[in-house]
Amino acid sequence: MSAGFLTYSRETPDYRPISERLLDFKEVYQEFPKENTVNQAARCMNCGVPFCHNGCPLGNLIPDFNTAVQQENWKLAYTLLAQTNNFPEFTGRICPAPCESACVLAINQPAVAIEHVEKAIIETAFDLGYVKPRLPKNRTGKKVAIVGSGPAGLAAAAELNQKGHSVTVFEKSDRIGGLLRYGIPDFKMEKWVIDRRIAIMEAEGIVFRTSLHCGADLTGAEMLMQFDAILLCTGALVPRDVPLPGRNLDGVHFAMDYLELGNRQSAGEYGDQQPAITAKGKHVIVIGGGDTGSDCVGTANRQGALSVTQLQYHVQPPDQRSEETPWPLFPMMMTTSSSHDEGCERRFAVLTKEFKGSKKGKLTGLAIDSIDWVTDPTTSKKSYQPMPEDSETLPCDLALIAVGYSGTEKRGLLEQLEVPLNERGNIISEKYRIGKSRIYTAGDSRRGQSWVVWAIAEGREAAQTIHAQMGV
Repeated sequence: MSAGFLTYSRETPDYRPISERLLDFKEVYQEFPKENTVNQAARCMNCGVPFCHNGCPLGNLIPDFNTAVQQENWKLAYTLLAQTNNFPEFTGRICPAPCESACVLAINQPAVAIEHVEKAIIETAFDLGYVKPRLPKNRTGKKVAIVGSGPAGLAAAAELNQKGHSVTVFEKSDRIGGLLRYGIPDFKMEKWVIDRRIAIMEAEGIVFRTSLHCGADLTGAEMLMQFDAILLCTGALVPRDVPLPGRNLDGVHFAMDYLELGNRQSAGEYGDQQPAITAKGKHVIVIGGGDTGSDCVGTANRQGALSVTQLQYHVQPPDQRSEETPWPLFPMMMTTSSSHDEGCERRFAVLTKEFKGSKKGKLTGLAIDSIDWVTDPTTSKKSYQPMPEDSETLPCDLALIAVGYSGTEKRGLLEQLEVPLNERGNIISEKYRIGKSRIYTAGDSRRGQSWVVWAIAEGREAAQTIHAQMGV
């Protein structure tokens, strides 16, 4: 057992100064000395029962790669990490790190900085040339189509290709990556990170076809004729709406539409022009308190918003882990992102009531009520009661709806393939297989909106199921 936790406190990279990072869309973190990363890995206690394994959906070999980093054996650390995680450069940047919530050290000290160590391992491995294309030894002659190039689809593609199957990944957008590309802002993950990985996957023999909408450009029947299996990784991209008075006013948009344009802007697609939806010179209100809402906050600040407010209908979470989410569960507690630090008023326990507009149909304000949350003493269920006496109207030129998603897109391909959906709009499957067909599903389209680490885990497991049923 390492005793580094007795010597070193938790330390992670500092953010770049706000005045500097608001001028660009580059990642927010400063460089971190490698010796400091080694010290952070030394804080791992190498527990007899490593609960971090249980916290990580991928089952990463966390104590093992921490020990390798402590010994500065970066090749071994990368080998251990790559056994369970296809894309640690993604999870090392944008994973909420449930492994850290389950870290035994987190019972009474700050957790081991597992996410940072993971990122350091993969970036060092790239720098030292350890990450190279791995070509499969043999080809099985079986062909698999993967619809969607998000983390689930990419993970499945990597695994199936290594087993010798010929894999084609279809993406309706113009570039590969799904929400990694157009949903995650560059200040959280720059897109060269995706391009670097895609280049390796192409060298390994995986075929990527962009700007091709399965169900329209290629029908479900045609895909079944051309491929031995189809894996649907179509995500949960149908946004949940807020059907309130004034919803159709000019200035009310879904968050993901706004973020895609923001990502295209940071990619230089608009030059000196502004995208169709921009926060420049506007009072912006983000409806929804999750990560998507936080991403909108950071994007709006970089575009030059006059003010940014984020609304959440739940009460403000506690600053410390509550009794409702004890260790080693993922804690429901107050978090502040780098975007919030850059300038944002956060309002809790408020309910959006109406979008206000001008006679010309332009959004001018947002009417809200405070709400009072109560717990039923018999059922313990929580409900809220609006308090009209606390009503107010906030100035608003741009309202961004970020209240979650209601499942995958049913029209088109899923209808053609007669894919069943549950009441939440997610694809029904058993061990990733849809009925007794040659069609499978993984990621958000199967489990609903979730973390990137779950998407990778689902893609890996779905690949195992497909391979087993190929009979090769």
